[in-house]
Amino acid sequence: MKYTRKEYPRPQFRRDEWIALNGEWDCCFDDCAVPPDAALFNKKINVPFTYEHKASGLGISEIHSTVWYKRSFQKTEAFDGKHALLCFNGSDYITDVWVNGKHVTTHVGGFSPFSADITEFLTDGENTLTVRCYDPHDPTNPRGKQSWLNKPFGCWYTPNTGIWQSVWLELCGDDCIDSYYAEPDIDKCCFSGEVTTLYGLADSLEISVFVHGEPYKKQTVSLDGRHTRFSVKLMEEDFVDESLYWTPARPTLLSVDYRLIKDGKQVDLAHTRIGMRKISVDEYGRVCLNNRPLYQRLILDQGYWKDSGLTPPSAEAIKKDIELSKAMGFNGARKHQKLEDPYFYYYADELGFLTWCEMPSAYNFNSEEVYKQTTEWLEIVKSVRNFTSVICYVPLNESWGVRKILNDRQQQDYARALYYVTRATDGSRLISANDGWETVETTDIIGIHDYAFDSSEFATKYAPENINSVYPSVRKMMAEGCRYNGQPLLFTEFGGIAFQNSEGDGNWGYNRGAADEKEFLSRLKNLMDGVYKCGFQGYCYTQLTDVQQEVNGLLDSDRNPKLDIKKLHKIFNPKK
Repeated sequence: MKYTRKEYPRPQFRRDEWIALNGEWDCCFDDCAVPPDAALFNKKINVPFTYEHKASGLGISEIHSTVWYKRSFQKTEAFDGKHALLCFNGSDYITDVWVNGKHVTTHVGGFSPFSADITEFLTDGENTLTVRCYDPHDPTNPRGKQSWLNKPFGCWYTPNTGIWQSVWLELCGDDCIDSYYAEPDIDKCCFSGEVTTLYGLADSLEISVFVHGEPYKKQTVSLDGRHTRFSVKLMEEDFVDESLYWTPARPTLLSVDYRLIKDGKQVDLAHTRIGMRKISVDEYGRVCLNNRPLYQRLILDQGYWKDSGLTPPSAEAIKKDIELSKAMGFNGARKHQKLEDPYFYYYADELGFLTWCEMPSAYNFNSEEVYKQTTEWLEIVKSVRNFTSVICYVPLNESWGVRKILNDRQQQDYARALYYVTRATDGSRLISANDGWETVETTDIIGIHDYAFDSSEFATKYAPENINSVYPSVRKMMAEGCRYNGQPLLFTEFGGIAFQNSEGDGNWGYNRGAADEKEFLSRLKNLMDGVYKCGFQGYCYTQLTDVQQEVNGLLDSDRNPKLDIKKLHKIFNPKK
């Protein structure tokens, strides 16, 4: 099977003029610091899939920390008078780019997107693009679930080295939008934000809003150099019309065009969408969507595919995962230890599917880890904050990378710092500072991880008055010196039931595997009954699919359901 990714790579912020660079590239493995001789490029690789996985056309198990890529493209008449932006959705870990032998840019970080203006490096006719990716198995680097021990182990898997998401070119005029942020406010019936231009040359921004394809609002904003704040009022503040609100049951999205004007002429046009919705915690400690209590029925989704690892084989495959999750009774997903392909959040917006965004962990606490993780986390938050479906951020998970946070003040302060810097970057979502256990008091949510076989003691064990002293698994719920302050409680990891016949030969699930479907569903119902008795604000069941040696998915690694979907829906969403 030939895997291809030919769709426009960044659907949430689309330009009309673009050139796909996915597909066949030359590649080689060499540790040199400058582009090697052409003769050394002796392999072909299918970008954006990485060499470790079948979809790349290689699928080899050798360990290489440095991968070189090369391909050519034509500068055509379409480039005339335009700036050319080279864009990467994801490349792990240190990426250097050359155009026609000249170094263009360096990016550090395996998950966050980046771009560079390559206009001045182009020549008429054929141009050569060379990319070097250096990805050592260093636990100080944010890795998520990628093994750093040269082989999969436990719940860590085969890495994705090098370019693992789409690459493309975009064309724009004398100036372009470098980034933007738009935050909905249903209480004031507006959305507000900030636009940053790449060069600071445009003089105005035209914002056009469409509802169901029809023009709804147009506003022009004078620009203040590169950074300009704006606010677009949609209707009178005392006019109640919830038909425009975004909810899982009715995921209404407003289309928005951002048009940059310089000297009366359009120099950039980008298309996006926004959902009018609000995430908050009310006076009773309940998570609310649009000022009404929201019960979250989440599935843990690690976003791995059998033939392509972290890289989704297609946009359609991502959409299918969401549709299967909804069919099983879930209204959202906690995307675990990765920033997912943009199409995941795009389709979640469109299908009414709640999402949590989590920082891929590093695993060796020191000053270098703090710098690397904080820097990349801010890039990740910046890249997802315009997706309506994202309602919660998770900067730390289960004390990974901060293993002494229980009583180490420095590591506790790091968790607090991540909370506040996330809040400063995007104050419109909730934050679970260290999801699972050993959390600091500076958090909006208390996420509990407990893979107990039996749930009969959950309600007593996790009563609010016990949170300060309780131990999920073998770790204390609150870090030393930190007190529970009435934040919403959610059961954010539990379950992990596997079948006995799928375990063994290195494969595993949590607790004892179920003998058959009847036992599986009986155990699952027991767990869910215990969760429902706790009065939590929601749950997140482990997990959506099997992932390599971890075989506790509701779907196998080919996305085939292991159990009757209607029976699962009845258990996970018993009100319907």
